[in-house]
Amino acid sequence: MKQRHWLLPVLSVTATVLTTGVGAAQPDAVRTVVTKLAAPWGVAFLPDGSALVTERDSTRVLSVRGTTATEVARITEARPSGEGGLLGIAVSPRYATDGLVFVYYTAASDNRIARFKLGERPQPLVTGIPKAGVHNGGRLAFGPDGLLYASTGDAGRTSLSQDRGSLGGKILRMTADGAPAPGNPFGSLVYSLGHRNVQGMAWDTRGRMYASEFGQNRLDELNRIESGKNYGWPQCEGTCADPAFTNPLRTWSTTEASPSGIAVYKDNVYLAALRGQALWQVPLNPDGSTGTPRALFRGEYGRLRDTAVAPDGTLWVLTSNRDGRGDPGPDDDRILSTDG
Repeated sequence: MKQRHWLLPVLSVTATVLTTGVGAAQPDAVRTVVTKLAAPWGVAFLPDGSALVTERDSTRVLSVRGTTATEVARITEARPSGEGGLLGIAVSPRYATDGLVFVYYTAASDNRIARFKLGERPQPLVTGIPKAGVHNGGRLAFGPDGLLYASTGDAGRTSLSQDRGSLGGKILRMTADGAPAPGNPFGSLVYSLGHRNVQGMAWDTRGRMYASEFGQNRLDELNRIESGKNYGWPQCEGTCADPAFTNPLRTWSTTEASPSGIAVYKDNVYLAALRGQALWQVPLNPDGSTGTPRALFRGEYGRLRDTAVAPDGTLWVLTSNRDGRGDPGPDDDRILSTDG
């Protein structure tokens, strides 16, 4: 996939499984927040502490309060198919005054980013993001700069990732109106390029940005994202020697990870792994390097789609066993909560 070239050292490119087997070295406390969801994809929290959760295939937005999930919106413009549907969700940092919610979804002819107030129709802000049955990207998140970031996939057309004129295979950065953010490196929505399929974005307390990325056949990645950098896809998958590309902080075999959502929690990056059926914990060092990863929940809860820091200081984890590729149990899909 992508390769990176930047000032902080790349100490390792292959993750080591320090905990293996069902129930091995799990966090001290894990509780179930809610059960019987249908392929939940993204989560964002409101100022009152409740959560908004998207379901990819039902196109529902659910409000989760306590242990109860209630439908509060349905994005009828979304057209679920394959890996597409209702994907990421983000809440405005000024929600208390503007009431705005942002969603990323697969429409009839493209992927789109829209905003709306609960009870109203979504208004598209960005259209024309390439779509396909796979590699739709889809994560949304507001950064510490107050701007909205979106991850897009190459939609199975690898050439799009290196094309600055395409929105495919990129991380985008925009205002709440969907306009290119001031200071973007190319004067467009594009913030970084050379991505295959990013589905996780998060920032540490120093404002450094991280993203997870699906590899093709060999290596998945955890990347440090910087403005204007090229992460190498399709020329590179994992680390490569070309100085034009920025190398990953960490890589995993695709059987170990297939990472989707990520979160920074207690000085670690946590990656929710689908095929790897684990929550990968990657220690962050003060200089920006990473410690040795370890796998939590390996095989315990099945496919994991997203993870996020909740207002109560716990880490939420969304399972994805009803997405057509898992083996769902009677309570799937679930949201789990752990104190890490």
